[in-house]
Amino acid sequence: MTTIHRSALLTAFLIASAACSQIDEHAAPNDQTVEASSIHNSALVLDAHADIEIPGQEDRYVGADGLSQVSPEKMQAGGVDAVVMAIAVGPGPRNAAGYAQARAKADAELAAVVGIAADPTNNTVIVRSADALINAHDTGKKALILSFQNARIIGTDVSALDDFYHAGVRVFALTHMGHNDFADSSRPIYLTELGTHEPVEEHGGLSELGKAAIKRINSLGAIVDVSQLSKAATLQVLDITTAPVIASHSNVRQLTNVSRNLSDEEIDRISQSGGVIHIAPFKAYLYDSTNADLDGQIRIARKNAGIEEDYYYPFELYWEIEDTVVQQTFLKTVSDLLGPSSIDNMVNHIDYIVQRVGIGHVGIGTDFNHGSGIAGYKDASEALNVTKALIARGYSQEDIAKIWGGNFVRVFRETADLAQ
Repeated sequence: MTTIHRSALLTAFLIASAACSQIDEHAAPNDQTVEASSIHNSALVLDAHADIEIPGQEDRYVGADGLSQVSPEKMQAGGVDAVVMAIAVGPGPRNAAGYAQARAKADAELAAVVGIAADPTNNTVIVRSADALINAHDTGKKALILSFQNARIIGTDVSALDDFYHAGVRVFALTHMGHNDFADSSRPIYLTELGTHEPVEEHGGLSELGKAAIKRINSLGAIVDVSQLSKAATLQVLDITTAPVIASHSNVRQLTNVSRNLSDEEIDRISQSGGVIHIAPFKAYLYDSTNADLDGQIRIARKNAGIEEDYYYPFELYWEIEDTVVQQTFLKTVSDLLGPSSIDNMVNHIDYIVQRVGIGHVGIGTDFNHGSGIAGYKDASEALNVTKALIARGYSQEDIAKIWGGNFVRVFRETADLAQ
């Protein structure tokens, strides 16, 4: 385990901040850049969570070029070797029609990833095991790992998890925004059809369906992902699971106090399972929530947009704003208040995990294609900048290899082995 002394850490913070703020993509390579490139290229660089973009469907989160933030071209440019692609749906009606709509969207997203891998010009393969992932890296191919987010996709049918596993899915998260029949979400939603907000908890964590789902995922040899679950649900997963779990895109609540981030108790328990917390470059998960002035300004923006005060999270519940102009004004106002954030902010969260539970329990999961992106790390093409920042903080080549993909690979292999 790497130990980072506080005095050295403070110095590294200042060095990293200066380094990140002075990145010039047109500058001639220097020794530091060459070292970073060598370390980056030798690692298996893996992003543990990105949403799937269906080509031709307009989306506010794609890049200025209209392409996914983790397109094969951007992966190649940034030296990203693998991305866990999430078959994900948002909240919606919990009835036969709603479940059918969710399943249709999931099937379309699955087909989109299969299409990427089928195009030989992308040099990309879908992998189903740790060995296949390593082989793809060794042979110079980009790897895609399928994940599943929000059990609303399968309604109330636990056995349908098997369908997705056999289609290649290897990472399963039970919730997204809003509770479902399996578990409580860390982000209760406004139910437009009922004109009211969900309760903070519906099941007190996991329902009986949710408990059965965790056992089934374990038995399949797939990875349980606790990102987006409520704290109670996360802790119940950790009581049940027989294998390490991951949080594919969750940050530290002690540093940024929002419901999507993980408490120290959750961080400790995930590490005790042998699991990994993947930090996201999402500025709403990274901002300084102890800044009273910023906090107050965000609350004013929420009030002006007509969002209720009792559920506080910078961008939360924006979708209940019916007026498109008001919604866009709100999003821009809060985004401007939060500022561009930085890789330095992101590495603060990595440092926190390392100091608390060790280098073997932290990774990176961007949440690209769903609002994520910070100065210097707006898409996969800029991944090298993260490696530069990690070097500036004093992380070794071995450390960086673990953060970028080694820790995920270990969990990938262990979950499959334990099922057998």
